[in-house]
Amino acid sequence: MRQLTQQLGDGDMTVQDVPEPQVLPGFVRVRNHYSLISAGTEGSSVRTARKSLIGKALERPAQVKQVLDVMQKQGPLQAYRAVMKKLDAYSPLGYSSAGEIMDVGPNVTGFATGDRVACAGVGYASHAEVVSVPVNLCVKLPPDSNLALAAYNTLGAIALQGIRQADAKLGETCAVIGLGLIGHLTGLLLKASGVRVIGIDINPAMVAAADTRATDATFIRSEPGLSETILTLTGGLGVDAVIIAASTSSLDPINFAGAIARKKGRVVVVGGIPTGFDRDPHYYRKELDLRMSCSYGPGRYDPAYEEQGQDYPPAFVRWTEKRNMEAFQALVHSGRVDLSHLTTHEFPFENAPRAYQTILEQTELVLGVLLRYSTTRPLVETPIAIHPARASGKIGLAFFGAGSYAQGMLLPNLPRDPEVVRKGVMTSTGTTSKRIAERFRFEYCTSQDNDILGNRDINTVFIATRHDSHASYIIKALQARKHVFVEKPLCLSETELTAITTAYREADGAGAPCSVMVGFNRRFAPLAIAMKARLPSQGPLSMVYRVNAGAIPGDSWIHNPLVGGGRIIGEACHFIDFLSYLADSHPVRVFASAAPDPASLNDIVSIQLEFANGAIGTVAYFANGGRSLAKEYVEVYRGGTTAILSDFKELRIHGGSRIHRQRLFNQDKGQAGMLRAFLEALKTGAPAPIAFDDISAVTLATFRAMDSLRTHQALPLSP
Repeated sequence: MRQLTQQLGDGDMTVQDVPEPQVLPGFVRVRNHYSLISAGTEGSSVRTARKSLIGKALERPAQVKQVLDVMQKQGPLQAYRAVMKKLDAYSPLGYSSAGEIMDVGPNVTGFATGDRVACAGVGYASHAEVVSVPVNLCVKLPPDSNLALAAYNTLGAIALQGIRQADAKLGETCAVIGLGLIGHLTGLLLKASGVRVIGIDINPAMVAAADTRATDATFIRSEPGLSETILTLTGGLGVDAVIIAASTSSLDPINFAGAIARKKGRVVVVGGIPTGFDRDPHYYRKELDLRMSCSYGPGRYDPAYEEQGQDYPPAFVRWTEKRNMEAFQALVHSGRVDLSHLTTHEFPFENAPRAYQTILEQTELVLGVLLRYSTTRPLVETPIAIHPARASGKIGLAFFGAGSYAQGMLLPNLPRDPEVVRKGVMTSTGTTSKRIAERFRFEYCTSQDNDILGNRDINTVFIATRHDSHASYIIKALQARKHVFVEKPLCLSETELTAITTAYREADGAGAPCSVMVGFNRRFAPLAIAMKARLPSQGPLSMVYRVNAGAIPGDSWIHNPLVGGGRIIGEACHFIDFLSYLADSHPVRVFASAAPDPASLNDIVSIQLEFANGAIGTVAYFANGGRSLAKEYVEVYRGGTTAILSDFKELRIHGGSRIHRQRLFNQDKGQAGMLRAFLEALKTGAPAPIAFDDISAVTLATFRAMDSLRTHQALPLSP
């Protein structure tokens, strides 16, 4: 299929062939007929992308600070990789479209193939021939719907949510500041509900376009005495509500809103403006109610709602983002809101770059800009060739998933070895898989797992998807007789662990043994190897691994037990494995305790471990520490020697007359060493660098830690 993308680095905009997106559980796959370009939001993104690196930095100081933090903690190499990953990526554009359903994913009800739908969402309702959209960002339309008008879906919901926040009632007067597309839609919806609308904009062309259609009265902001004029229009009262749909760095819209609002009136911010308003005289003396409007409505930015399809009960949340979209589409289909004049430009999809240039040039009035798609062009679902195929080596590898960690830590550290052939990449979105294949020189990209599992030239798969899919991909790969490298964790439940173990044993018993390796990279770090080598070989071993983990928002997928598994299963497995490596033994008993936490995130935890050889260790995993403190700190005690490893950048050994010190310029947590060891084992036919039983024991220890938190007891590891 074809999709419009842009690179943030140079602003290059291209309509290119990419694999179709996957239809995930709770999603529908839609063939777009039309998509709408948001001239304001998308135009701003394009302008930023075309600026120099300095210009980008000035616009995004928070991201610059993040880069500096990475440089300080991990070194310039990782900071450079993080920046280049962002700048080189293909960024999809668009977030409002309409089309026809091609197929529905598992667990989807209320939709069927052939339904006409309107779609929303950044990263979902993109400018592409085919999109995959979660059900709560998709609304079903009548069979005779005008899909060109239905493509206004997202912006209509944004405008409607602003009106709901303004609580504008029949017979009241509402001022709309900013008469671009959102402001124009706001005016149309207000008038349809019986509210008198006063429109204000700095652009005379926008004022002229909105006059009579979207407003009852319009004014250019620079008009002298405008506050007094509006006061006169409202009989000396002032407007009941003000909706600010402008986007600017100026404080004028927020202060002007205060000037024209009546006492105890309502001011709603929809557009991107600063809110450092003058407190006195207007906001303070009038006791104005200042409200923010969050995009399409309740549910926005909530992964449980948007990605997992969990609705809010209508009795408690009457207007969610989906119900806002449904209400908007009903108004458009009934004709009560007429959008026919809003489309000032329409382009065939292949001319999309020209559409954006028209928006940027602003030599003519630009409101609604639609992209029109061919619905007869054949869509052929095949792998897309990127680099010429090479002769097969001993290892033909492919990637399932290629998110931030894979792009920053795994792919850059793959050795350039003629015996290691990079074959295919599959991700849930075609733009990511294509850019990864181009940048890291894979032969092809795809969105179908069978294009990898069914390829006989591929004998090794890397799994870097979200945690909930690890087990199924491991089992499929083992059944296809392929070696597996999976980024931690191995799986999320004991049931999955049993199924993986069965598949592993069956592959071994069938005479085609397959390696299974988990990305426990820290044991391969240069300073970790040096630390273990310098410890005495005899005597009791005691260890402390302190992790200043940092907080992750409670609604993150990582905390979802069904998706990420939580931070103990999803991340603490790293530290349990590292202590197992130092002890040369499996954990046999686990006790875990957590600090009181109303959200039950289990991210302020102490995990005490007993090992089969008598060693003891503690993982102190704390999410409530200071950001300036290094993330990881290990102390190991044995035979009169203490080894201290600080964030995998510095090692100190205390025990003799002198303190032994080693320090690295760049942090090295062992990713490169881990990949070299794994691939070398495959080339030589040696066992995997970490035995499957070791991986299984560490995984089981995380499950027992969770059980211990529930039971408040120390638990043995026996399954």
